[in-house]
Amino acid sequence: MLAYLRRYRICNEVTELRILLYGPVGAGKSSTINTIKSIFEERTFITCLVSTESTASHTIDFQKFSIGSEKSGRAPIAFYDVMGLEEGQIQGVHTDDIIKALKGNIRNGYKFQRTPISEDSDYYIKDPTLNDKIHCLVSVLPADKLRLTSDAVIDKMRIIRRAATTLGIPQMVLLTRVDKTCEVVKESVNKVYQSRKIKEKMQECSNKLGVPMNCIFPVQNYFEETQLRPDINRLMLDTLIQLVHSASDFVDRQTEDTGSQKLVE
Repeated sequence: MLAYLRRYRICNEVTELRILLYGPVGAGKSSTINTIKSIFEERTFITCLVSTESTASHTIDFQKFSIGSEKSGRAPIAFYDVMGLEEGQIQGVHTDDIIKALKGNIRNGYKFQRTPISEDSDYYIKDPTLNDKIHCLVSVLPADKLRLTSDAVIDKMRIIRRAATTLGIPQMVLLTRVDKTCEVVKESVNKVYQSRKIKEKMQECSNKLGVPMNCIFPVQNYFEETQLRPDINRLMLDTLIQLVHSASDFVDRQTEDTGSQKLVE
């Protein structure tokens, strides 16, 4: 699967497939990126700080993380991490900022403020190309704390999802911390899709966000481990392939639509 992703071919209109992760503080966005980077580097790899269960978001800016390296072999994939969602209008990342990022209006490195980015900012892209836009939106939620996620945060996620739907951007959900949710899965991640508890959490997640069950992927991230595990790698790579396919399909559709418009003109 690693070789498949490293060799994955995308259309010439973009240099990489851009996938944005968002969700509440502590959901596992940064841990997911660290896990994917670890798998590609074939060693535990920490490239972004991770929030603990009781702290505010460590991510304070719009950060890009390319997958792979010159040494390990690059994949045409980039993940974008954002500040976590919180209750209130001035806490956490603003929904308008995420929506602008989806549209390609925000440059890498923008530091989130209490108010949304303005068009006067040096980090604002006025005329974004397909290469600036997000090609797949991924909601990240913790399976063991799903019921503790406030309605206010869920409402913000719904607002962002509606905007993505309007833009035609595909959407997936990563359900993290499955090992903290089910003892059977903790012993063997290979049994994640056989677990009744995990299936119930997937259904609960589907009901909260309005996402089909086949777009929800339970995953386990590296957190305490110092050595890579084949079962964790396999589950994450299976999920990553689905994200890549969805992002690639979106890019192809956008390219076809642009080509059709040019023919009409």
